[in-house]
Amino acid sequence: MPPIEPTEFQPVTEDGAWRVIDGRAHAWFEASSHAAGADLVRRLAADGPLPDIDLRSGGLRVRLGGHGEAEARRAASISAAAREMGLRGDPSVLQAVDLVVESTDPATLVPFWSTVLGYRPEGDRLVDPWRRDPSITLAHHPEARLLRNRLHVDVVRPSDAVAAAVAELGQVPGGPYGVLLSDPDGNEADLVPGSPIPGGHASDWVAAFAAMAAYPTKTPQETAELVTAVARSADGAGIPMLVDVRSEGVLVDSGKDMWEAPDGPLEAFVDLAADIQAAAHGLGLAADPVRPRFVQLCLDIADLSAERSFWASVLGYEADPREGVVDIFDPRRLSPVLIFQRIDTDDVARRRQRDRIRMVLHVPPDRLEQRIDAAISAGGSISRSRPGKTRLRDPEGNELELVYAP
Repeated sequence: MPPIEPTEFQPVTEDGAWRVIDGRAHAWFEASSHAAGADLVRRLAADGPLPDIDLRSGGLRVRLGGHGEAEARRAASISAAAREMGLRGDPSVLQAVDLVVESTDPATLVPFWSTVLGYRPEGDRLVDPWRRDPSITLAHHPEARLLRNRLHVDVVRPSDAVAAAVAELGQVPGGPYGVLLSDPDGNEADLVPGSPIPGGHASDWVAAFAAMAAYPTKTPQETAELVTAVARSADGAGIPMLVDVRSEGVLVDSGKDMWEAPDGPLEAFVDLAADIQAAAHGLGLAADPVRPRFVQLCLDIADLSAERSFWASVLGYEADPREGVVDIFDPRRLSPVLIFQRIDTDDVARRRQRDRIRMVLHVPPDRLEQRIDAAISAGGSISRSRPGKTRLRDPEGNELELVYAP
């Protein structure tokens, strides 16, 4: 492996919990339950506006707005509160997954992707206003893509939002499921309409691959009250939930496929969703019917075993244990699910083409060597390396960019 020149890196605090990833200070604190993490949310809400927090049954990720002096002081305060509550930081799990889309004329792609995803432009990126799903960087490439990409995007949004997006784009969805849309370069996205959870007891919730409900809030204290109620209900039901806390509000998510059984919705989950909805209404909160969104990434491959091994290794993901399911997922469910779809092995030209969409994995510099070693051990190779970025190829030539510049 050629030598890597890591960029200058300095943890935000001296306690070892924090790292700078893609310009923001991140920390992950292990917790024994939703409620243990919610206690930290409530503590932070008493001090003022909340940072972005992703609460899970086993811990919570905290992300600040940057990594300057003000953020360093805030990070130190958050770490001190976490230590008082017995929450231990683990920086080894910190990362972020984004996308790059290349085009001969990137500006022409902005209307499509911002409309399909409900994103907003920020510089050369399109970003999720609630900072949950992968951003898209639009980059210039001198040559047009000739064949279909092997990487594409699945998006699930409420049915009204899907209908509005399709009407705005003026396209007739196609593909085998009637949901496929294409940008001006032919890059593809499946835009899937979500639907209410059957039964009528949780009308705030939108369900497709995942079931979720979003509640805007007005104050940090209101946010903390809802998070506490959600945590209590989820722990009581014994169902792991994704509780994403933002200054704008709270989005509660089942995680992909975790809300249903083969023959329909899990009764215990429907009861939990109804309890969470009742708690939100009891606080005077109304659901945002447009905000829920599920995004997953799909990769066309020939050799499932080799490809799944590579991507699970480099992303730190786990294989879905269910029979017949080929997904891999972030065990803390902080990054998007990656699914694999078979490609015709005789389609040599498409397999050799360099895609115009690729994943970007942001990691702290002190974790870079570990990720590169994992990728090479799983059959990958280094395509090129320069300060701040290393581009990898999987066993079939699909690209992943490791970005480790603060």
